[in-house]
Amino acid sequence: MSDCDLMREALLEAEQAYAKGEVPIGAILVCNGEIIARDHNRREELADPTAHAEILVLRQAGSLLGSWRLTDAALYVTVEPCPMCAGALVQARVSRLVFGASDPKAGAIESLFRIATDERLNHRLEVTGGVLAGEAAALMRRFFQSRR
Repeated sequence: MSDCDLMREALLEAEQAYAKGEVPIGAILVCNGEIIARDHNRREELADPTAHAEILVLRQAGSLLGSWRLTDAALYVTVEPCPMCAGALVQARVSRLVFGASDPKAGAIESLFRIATDERLNHRLEVTGGVLAGEAAALMRRFFQSRR
């Protein structure tokens, strides 16, 4: 599957978040070409400030694989990760990150910080941004416009 195909899977998760009234961000984790974990933001549902899509997917994958080291994994997420999620990707040793829309207010991959590629850290990720960015950004705009 291509990056676009896999991002479409993450967008399906984001749509589920939207339907539940959650900020519409979805993520999937791919290992050896297979989707092994998928989720979306669930902070409201779980009353958990850490229940971002990326964190939930990392937890699922760690449990499934029996290891916190996800060195052969690629994470696809619809919006640029925040500092918490970017740090978690580094800590989990994820090899690749693919994201959709940039987040100029909270993005920690290229917008505000460059956590995933910071040479001072013990692990760095390969990063590809902007995959289906228009679709991801449109979903976010639609969500926040409906809240105003």
